[in-house]
Amino acid sequence: MERVVEEPDEEIRGHVPAVEDEILPDHRCYIQFPFSILFSTLLYCAEVASALYIFDIYRKNNDVFWMSFTIGFTIVGAVLDQLCLMFFHKDWNRYKYLLLVGHILLLGPVVRCLQNSIHYHRVLRRLDQVKKISQISIRRRRMIIEREIVHTLHGAFLQCKAYYCMSVIQAFLSSIPQLTLQLYITLTIREWPVERAWLMAFSLVSITYGAIHCNILAMQIKYDNNFKLHTVQFICIMFWRCLEITSRVVTLVLFIASLKLRSLPFLLVTFSISLLAPWVEFWINRSHFPTKTNINAKPMGRELMLIVITLLHASIDFFCWSGVKLKLSSEELVDKTHKGSNKTFHYSIRLVENVMMILVFKFTDGKSLLNCCDSLIATQVIITYLLAIGFMLLFYQYLQPGWSGSSLPDQTEEINLNQSNVASTKETSQ
Repeated sequence: MERVVEEPDEEIRGHVPAVEDEILPDHRCYIQFPFSILFSTLLYCAEVASALYIFDIYRKNNDVFWMSFTIGFTIVGAVLDQLCLMFFHKDWNRYKYLLLVGHILLLGPVVRCLQNSIHYHRVLRRLDQVKKISQISIRRRRMIIEREIVHTLHGAFLQCKAYYCMSVIQAFLSSIPQLTLQLYITLTIREWPVERAWLMAFSLVSITYGAIHCNILAMQIKYDNNFKLHTVQFICIMFWRCLEITSRVVTLVLFIASLKLRSLPFLLVTFSISLLAPWVEFWINRSHFPTKTNINAKPMGRELMLIVITLLHASIDFFCWSGVKLKLSSEELVDKTHKGSNKTFHYSIRLVENVMMILVFKFTDGKSLLNCCDSLIATQVIITYLLAIGFMLLFYQYLQPGWSGSSLPDQTEEINLNQSNVASTKETSQ
């Protein structure tokens, strides 16, 4: 996956004289246009616009029930996106009123994307001007270029982090309930208008994009940001997540449509297990909240933020594998042990749940819902989920970052360490 901004070397960040003359013609290698921010903003606008259009159609048809849920999921996701961007950015001294108005109008992602694009082009223009000024000494020119690059990199990394978090929140607290609702409406009314199809397509893209960010977060934690996701790896993760989420949503919709309100106890129990599991483990181990954490807030605000993070993690875990295990007693809020048993346990449980829900659908009102062969639909949904598991196994078996031949990343590090120890032993013996 293409990085928005490449991280500068430690020498460049730590010492001003370390910037070489060659950085002048190659400064564009250090600063790249934030395409991920632009894509997240366009996806946000497309999903909100299509949801508002569907809302207007339901309003004209007097479908108050569907209209309320459609606009409710849209507003909840938009408000949470604004809060996420406001939490990450501490730039209220400059552009205070413009940013505040943008967030109030639920256009915070658009305003910040435009702001980031303007800063990008301004920095490039400034660097080109500094290159052409011959009166400034080389040392002064190096200091100005380094200051501009470091400042831009810091802002770009902060922007990317905020938009990554916004994409995950938008995907699993707004898009996936929206997709489930619209698919249920389609199955109930048995109509497939183009407007609803567009909304479902944008929601599916948003969910897949957010799930990919979950994988990237897990790999960043595992490899300490020292990895690069290539095209083949990105495509494999995309197929894995898209198939997994699609099969899970279709299974839930068929199950809910078959049992109606009788399906709520099963769904509530399943979701509550994912929601309360981190807190139960926290209380059983008699742990304490970490004194130093990445959440910079007061104790009351920190606990509220932990509840929101737990809700987000439960929503991700209910529909797909989150990639990390939440650990409330850790400063990083995630478990860094990377046990493969967690992934195996999750997919085993979800496969059993999907099979149970499909069997309920098949032996209740399957034919009356679809007017076609219910056995064929049930088989296709299960096969789709098995294909998702297959792509997952393919990624972790052959495409996982850090591989060297057939060795695991940990094994490769051990081999390199042993080779270095052998070399040092030979030098000391000589």
